Amino acid sequence: LRWRRLSSLPSAQEKKIFAVQGPYPVIRRLLRARGWVERKLLRNGRQLKQQPGDQKKQHRKERASGGGDEQGETVQNPRGGTQPFLATTKPLHHPWPRDKENEGEREDMKEDKEQCCEDSDDIHDLMSFLVRDQVPNFLWTIRLSTIDQKLLPRIEVVNRYPRLYALCTKEGLCQSLQNLPWFEQVDFNTFFPRCYRLGIEDEQEAFIEDFRLTAARSLLKLALQKAGNRPVGTEQPPKSNKVPGDHVANSMPSTAGPCCPYPQLLEEALEVCGQHLGVLGHQDIDRNTPSPCRTCINWDRFLHEYYRVAHEGARLVLGREEREQCQDLLQCLEEQLPQLSIEGNLNVWILKPSAKSRGRGKAGGCMGDTHPYGAGIPPSLYCPGIVCMTRLEEVLELAQKCTNPLARVCEWVVQKYVERPLIIFNTKFDIRQWFVVTDWKPLTVWFYRECYLRFCSRPFSLCHLEPARHLCNVSIQKRYKTSQPDPRLPPDKIWSNKQFQEYLAQLGQADAWQQVIVPGMKAAILNALRCARDQVGSRKGSFELFGADFLIGEDFRPWLLEINSCPTMSPSSVVTRRLCANVQRDTLRLVLDRKDNPTCSIGAFELLYREVGWGLGTGTPQAPQATTACFFHLQAAVASCLTVGLKLLVTGCSLKKA
Repeated sequence: LRWRRLSSLPSAQEKKIFAVQGPYPVIRRLLRARGWVERKLLRNGRQLKQQPGDQKKQHRKERASGGGDEQGETVQNPRGGTQPFLATTKPLHHPWPRDKENEGEREDMKEDKEQCCEDSDDIHDLMSFLVRDQVPNFLWTIRLSTIDQKLLPRIEVVNRYPRLYALCTKEGLCQSLQNLPWFEQVDFNTFFPRCYRLGIEDEQEAFIEDFRLTAARSLLKLALQKAGNRPVGTEQPPKSNKVPGDHVANSMPSTAGPCCPYPQLLEEALEVCGQHLGVLGHQDIDRNTPSPCRTCINWDRFLHEYYRVAHEGARLVLGREEREQCQDLLQCLEEQLPQLSIEGNLNVWILKPSAKSRGRGKAGGCMGDTHPYGAGIPPSLYCPGIVCMTRLEEVLELAQKCTNPLARVCEWVVQKYVERPLIIFNTKFDIRQWFVVTDWKPLTVWFYRECYLRFCSRPFSLCHLEPARHLCNVSIQKRYKTSQPDPRLPPDKIWSNKQFQEYLAQLGQADAWQQVIVPGMKAAILNALRCARDQVGSRKGSFELFGADFLIGEDFRPWLLEINSCPTMSPSSVVTRRLCANVQRDTLRLVLDRKDNPTCSIGAFELLYREVGWGLGTGTPQAPQATTACFFHLQAAVASCLTVGLKLLVTGCSLKKA
């Protein structure tokens, strides 16, 4: 049987040699089942001792010219001899990756250690040894930077694109979406919570102004919640849910709060919001200082008194006339501000390291369990992971602390936190949605119809800002496996999209998934790709599977949080074990089987977008039309059918002089 399998070993002309780097046992198994032979890549890089085949001559030339000693690597083969290695002399696994180009990091390596040790059959080792000097035709890698850049162009199909910073980092996505008006007549504030790069002086000033205006609007909302002369009520921290390590964000006492703030507080908030409404309506053209945040009031005093009302329960008296003014002003602002629906009354913002994934920070990982800034780390050197904050001075102070060379302030972004998310059984969740880009020019995108929900480990509360309640990353929530927010949620804190649709049907919103959530996610993905594609390294023959994270608002509108390159395929639950295997299987169908048979099944993938007529001056998209919401309270974020920007071209002939 072994000799029969060896006799069927594909030649280089058959183009059926593959290499896999990373924890992808499903990919390896599926390719072997197709008759492909693996050229194995071992994980511990060693210095090159022998160069086989056509690489030997190249190595000699590089050596003669004084370079190339660090190009190729070989490791000892189980059958003896050496096995060539596609990477440079850097080890295959880095203890801490430098950026967020992928999610397959040390935690995945640890979780999938047993899966990575694929069957070391004698036959597979021998077949791999026989193709040791062949260039793979297909490469599935966890990190493109570890592959020899001189060998990479010779590989026909690769699962990664270079230079994804503009799409797959928080700072890059924030910057790319600011350029959306140049590509599409869509306001990115309708699907992406407003975001600022704190390392850019102009954007830091814009954030400060936004924070102040949001505080003024929040004060109006707090005033409308008042009844009589009692203190304005905000969310009360549940006594039964208090656990050690919770970071309480200035919870309010249940009894009467401190004395009233200064009488002009509400008047100043009304004045600021009124002037902001005028700016939004372009009524400030003749003003010398158009920003209401720089001329109206003493903002330090205003924010101090706002904190007392919002977080300490200070009394706030509201007259009937003022109540009507608050209602009218907020109603007008809602027509101008698409994100007013996600704002609460505590003005919560979320601070993120721009190029890190899974809530990780520069030192000590994510937020400490006993202190919002971590434990055992000097504050001057500590840079936490994702942090939720409610005070302007705290945001600026934390960002400025990370000014050492290893953690510059420009690596931080601050984003408006969605204070009014859709919660299930009083628990926050987000959605991981897959899609594949098979070409950038023309842009070709495939949407996966299956996705999954990730739940937090503790009940949602804006008075407790620790990660267990607000960060849905599996790598963070696995630290709280002993916590169970509600018995109706699964122990592994994962739902499939079908379970979510059943839940929506119980709420009487069965159409929300197909008419609002899915079209909104498709549109957000396309808008992000349109903005970033000029900065991405396009390579024919390459493709990439991405994972987009979405948060759902109370009105069922999806909000894009980030886009992850090389999303984790770790089977952390029963649901993800099935879905991750399925998406890998369908991806291979899409990028391999479909080449030979365009009518073959591609599983749950559907064509989302394809440009036609690329390079001819104009182009037209092929994308499914979004279904317009036809029932109350449900409205798609943006239309999913996008047009292609025109390329202006001047034609004619020169004029001859008479």
